[in-house]
Amino acid sequence: MTDPVPPPVVVMLARRVETVPETGALPGGCAYEPKFDGHRMVVLTGPVRLQTRSGRIVTDTFPELAEAARALPPGTVVDGEVVIWRDGRIDFGALQRRALGGTRRRPPGPPGPPANYAAFDLLAAGGTDLRARPYDERRAALTALLAPLGPPLQPVPMTTDRDEALNWYASLAATGIEGLVVKGRAQRYRPGRRDWLKLRHSVPQDAVAIGFTGTPRAPRALVLDLGDGPLSSAPLDAPLRAELAALLTPVPLATAALDDGTPYRPLPGPLPVEILQGVGRHALTTVLRLRPP
Repeated sequence: MTDPVPPPVVVMLARRVETVPETGALPGGCAYEPKFDGHRMVVLTGPVRLQTRSGRIVTDTFPELAEAARALPPGTVVDGEVVIWRDGRIDFGALQRRALGGTRRRPPGPPGPPANYAAFDLLAAGGTDLRARPYDERRAALTALLAPLGPPLQPVPMTTDRDEALNWYASLAATGIEGLVVKGRAQRYRPGRRDWLKLRHSVPQDAVAIGFTGTPRAPRALVLDLGDGPLSSAPLDAPLRAELAALLTPVPLATAALDDGTPYRPLPGPLPVEILQGVGRHALTTVLRLRPP
């Protein structure tokens, strides 16, 4: 059959931001997805072809994905990321070795650790081009298409809850997740355009917390001393809030203020923490864990 989205398929892109966008930052509201550390790949069917972002066909390099894609109806085009998991985290090195091996004669036997496909958009289904449809419609069609199949073809997780996205950003870094991709729920798929937003993790580092916002029973964020004056972290996730509340005894009574006038309460003593700090003037600083002395 004729391809509804003829190859080489030009993919939609994302521009970098330094903070997790507010819910209403993009048309129709924001959809937040984890950003996988893999290789961009488009899956086309009728017949099955696996295409890289550059347009190269790599079907023979990932035979397990090609085999799984044969269960999809002809005229399907899916956009996503190929990844390899090892010991509960993404192994980009193993993926690179597999990809590089595809450019030369492969020895007999298994190609290496199995690959998985994290699908995040449906460009065509049943021979119909869906790129002009809103994200919400494409997402619903994607999950309906892949739900009966299961691994190795799976849709990426998605949430419209910014607090949940903040939790993902903080908690999934240890698994090799690069950060977040944020999409407008009313956005159409525009090839080559950087209309999506991406927020990457920085390298974890040690820091010292000197205070907190909120109340001792319900702390909201930590105030950090990074050497340039006190700085408020991003809102803590629920487990960290509970852990911090348990440490806030006796209740601190003193108050202080950030440079912008935001009040906070000093901690009884310095609290070592591990953080991820973005770059830029309005960077997001996320607390990963507390390290009580």
